[in-house]
Amino acid sequence: MMDGVNVTLVTEFILLGIPLTYDFQVLLFLILSICYAITLVGNATIIVVSLSDAQLHTPMYFFLSNLAFLDISFTSAIVPKVLFNLISGSKTISLYGCLAQSYIYFLLGTTEFLLLAIMSFDRYVAICHPLRYGTIMKPKLCLEMILCSWLGGFMDTIAQTVLTFRLPFCGSNVINHYFCDVAPLLKLACGDTYIIGMLDFILASSLVLGSLFFSLVSYGCIISAIVKISSALGRRKTFSTCASHLTVVFIVYGSCIFMCVRPSKNSKVDSTKIVALLNCIVTPLLNPFIYSFRNKTFKDALKRTLKKYRQLPEPKVIHHSKNIGAAKIKLHN
Repeated sequence: MMDGVNVTLVTEFILLGIPLTYDFQVLLFLILSICYAITLVGNATIIVVSLSDAQLHTPMYFFLSNLAFLDISFTSAIVPKVLFNLISGSKTISLYGCLAQSYIYFLLGTTEFLLLAIMSFDRYVAICHPLRYGTIMKPKLCLEMILCSWLGGFMDTIAQTVLTFRLPFCGSNVINHYFCDVAPLLKLACGDTYIIGMLDFILASSLVLGSLFFSLVSYGCIISAIVKISSALGRRKTFSTCASHLTVVFIVYGSCIFMCVRPSKNSKVDSTKIVALLNCIVTPLLNPFIYSFRNKTFKDALKRTLKKYRQLPEPKVIHHSKNIGAAKIKLHN
């Protein structure tokens, strides 16, 4: 009963997704499956190699391992459900499942923004202050920064999630997206969503633009230091690495600024579907290749790790039949 009118509360939603013919749905399923598998294998490889090889026990690879874990979790919050919906034809998701998916998506996305800012600071110290790198980037500080990025992600998303969770949903249950994004979800609420929409806009704007500004300042200082390098080869090598990192920053922030930094009610959901797909599929897929697989240090560590696992001793096989026969002879005697 709402304002004296009987209404039916929604208990599940229908994810409209991207309207395609069956043939295109199968094609999209195959493409997303391949991309998802490569993402899992690539990022898991970074984590395993970074933990296994002692030469990679550095702040840089500590941050990269956390980025790889975030990418695996971030894409796994969305893609498996999308794949299931494409292949099964069922597009439903429960109310609580929808809210959980939305919270996990934004928690991990926000944490990744903060982690990218931390990684830009790490590269700034390594290039601009190489002699002081060991004294500044101590293990305790690195761990504290990682914990702060997770705490920042939690604090940024928990308020709007709690407020959204308390909203009643009635009437239409069709979400014009392929996952539970906040903007189309709020359009289906029966209550007043102005406060939640503005809170989402303010938090998204401040965090995304704030971390982007910090990253750009760090990379600006890095580029300034690169220009001063006397060796042309060293300057070209360092700038190549910096340019690839900046590519990730522009893809991540560019797509999220397009999606998130706008009032929810005024957004056009149809125009954000492809951009959201780019954000949760393409970026986690590219990160291992940009940050690690192009790096000679990591490639050498990968070879050492593979060689180490190949040389593991085979387990000894105990021939129980011979032992049993020997025991029988002994008992007979």
